[in-house]
Amino acid sequence: MKSILLHVDSDQSFEARLQVALDMARANNGHITLLQSVSYEVFAPGDFYGSAMAAAMPVIKEAAEELRAKVEADLANEDVSWEFRFLYGMAENHLLEQSALHDIILIGPNDIGEEGARRPSSMAGELAIKAPAPVMVVPGDAKGLKVDGPVLVAWNGSAEACVALRASLPLLAQASDVYLACVAEEDDQQRYDFPVSEAAMYLDRHGISSDVVSIPRGKVSIGDTLFSAAAMRDCSAMVMGAYGHSRLAEMLVGGVTRQVLSDPKMPVLLAH
Repeated sequence: MKSILLHVDSDQSFEARLQVALDMARANNGHITLLQSVSYEVFAPGDFYGSAMAAAMPVIKEAAEELRAKVEADLANEDVSWEFRFLYGMAENHLLEQSALHDIILIGPNDIGEEGARRPSSMAGELAIKAPAPVMVVPGDAKGLKVDGPVLVAWNGSAEACVALRASLPLLAQASDVYLACVAEEDDQQRYDFPVSEAAMYLDRHGISSDVVSIPRGKVSIGDTLFSAAAMRDCSAMVMGAYGHSRLAEMLVGGVTRQVLSDPKMPVLLAH
């Protein structure tokens, strides 16, 4: 993946996803587009004349400029191609716009201003569903990305899993091992049309060998089961289709995407 779109923000996971972007760029002789978006769409109850917003604007702008200066100073010492884009408006809107000519979008696990929340990022969901490029969610404790490390692909036979598999081909082609992991669930046996054998054959046509892994459901969530399986195999990342059910249904009753995004244990590549 040569063209990398990186969301710039002052959250605690920014340094982690910056390192992931650098690792990707170095491994692929790629280019990083750093996108910093600042929105003044702050709702202040009772602020009919905009006085609170007017007071906040210089502070927000100064903080954004300080972050940009720091990031640019750090990148000046790196051996990768990069550019910095500063835009006003909602970050997810600009990331969606800019993703049209990028191979991957790197974001953090939380929405802006909701750091530490144990709920899935709405921005991650919006981008995964709407963006033409896959989204990689990078947790704050990630130590970069071992590009040639093992990768686990969460496979449930859905169309979304197929889209994620195709989108991740450049990542899987560099991986030392690829695991197609199926969590055994009786309810899914008749619902999906793409058995794991077809996924393995698809990868083989692209010169990528894979191991099929069947994982017992167990008592924990499917998300935790997948992360445990990935950790046992020393995987550097996980790939999965996003929101196989409707997004609303997953938000109301839960789902694997919701579980994974609520507390990602490693970089997770999502596509829908």
